[in-house]
Amino acid sequence: MYEELADSTEFRARLRHVYWIGGGSGAGKSTISRRVAERRGWRLYATDDVMGDHARRTTPQEAPFLHEFIAMDMDERWVSRSPETMLETFHWFRGEGFGLIIEDLLRLPREPCVLVEGFRLLPHLVKPLLTVPEQAVWLLPTPEFRRAAFRSRAVPGEGFVGRTSDPVKADHNLAERDSMFTARLQSEVERLRLRAIRIDTTLAEDALVEQVTTAFGLPHRPAR
Repeated sequence: MYEELADSTEFRARLRHVYWIGGGSGAGKSTISRRVAERRGWRLYATDDVMGDHARRTTPQEAPFLHEFIAMDMDERWVSRSPETMLETFHWFRGEGFGLIIEDLLRLPREPCVLVEGFRLLPHLVKPLLTVPEQAVWLLPTPEFRRAAFRSRAVPGEGFVGRTSDPVKADHNLAERDSMFTARLQSEVERLRLRAIRIDTTLAEDALVEQVTTAFGLPHRPAR
């Protein structure tokens, strides 16, 4: 259904109550989205939370890169391949399963508004769904901000990279891949004339919440 309707006026109208926050890894999308949604009284839809469900709802024919990834062991995913290959073959970066996000959104009530967040929101996939450009913004972290964010919330060698034979190399590969992904997002946002906020270590969380609210063209409200 998504492929058939994505460019139609009817489809955009059905999603006119939806706002979108995409961006690179480590940009603070989840925290900022939660704060914005709470302040506005909106429903929050986190695309990270439904990745497992969406993987189960796809077939190898519909999502070949996803199913190839599922079949790999941890070293094949994060150690033995170059960051460039990891970038080009990562299923969510290729838009696989994006139609399932739209299917989920269409099942939700139209009130209150819905705020969708996650790195899966690729600009070229989101733009056809926008009634106005102000419905979407991408958070683009500097390398310094991303490193600081990951240092603050992770213990080296733990998490999924800790299940590889070389966690240090896996961490490096992942960081390089994510850096290239953020650069790709920035280029795509600029080409499509969409809205983006560059995030560095000098930007306070409260200020970022206000910038996102401004990017959405919304009146400011005090925190609840």
